Amino acid sequence: MAGATSDLFSARLLQRKVELMRRYSIPDSVLPGSISLSHLRCGKPSCRCANRPEVRHPVWTYTFMVDGKKHTQHIAKEMLEEVKARVIAGRELLDAVREVLSINAQLMVLTRKQQIQHRRSKR
Repeated sequence: MAGATSDLFSARLLQRKVELMRRYSIPDSVLPGSISLSHLRCGKPSCRCANRPEVRHPVWTYTFMVDGKKHTQHIAKEMLEEVKARVIAGRELLDAVREVLSINAQLMVLTRKQQIQHRRSKR
């Protein structure tokens, strides 16, 4: 009975792995990192933010790592939706890759257990 349960679990894992691998062929437009919103003063003496401390300008920032170094880039309003979508796609891709790797590890353990059980049943 335990063998049938682990075979069903293995089949489900393999099915999920194939589904993820089909779904996530690596697109060239995905981005790593994150996007954040902050509010800053622009520094122009004639701007309304200079005399009113409660007034600040919204600034979107894209942050990512390259070779262990953090990089930040301000994002123009007209590019915001595209960059957000690309960052979300990158995060989904990384999540799928992590899940496939986890499934591979689980399948390896299950295969090893089945091999051990098979050897014991031959004795």
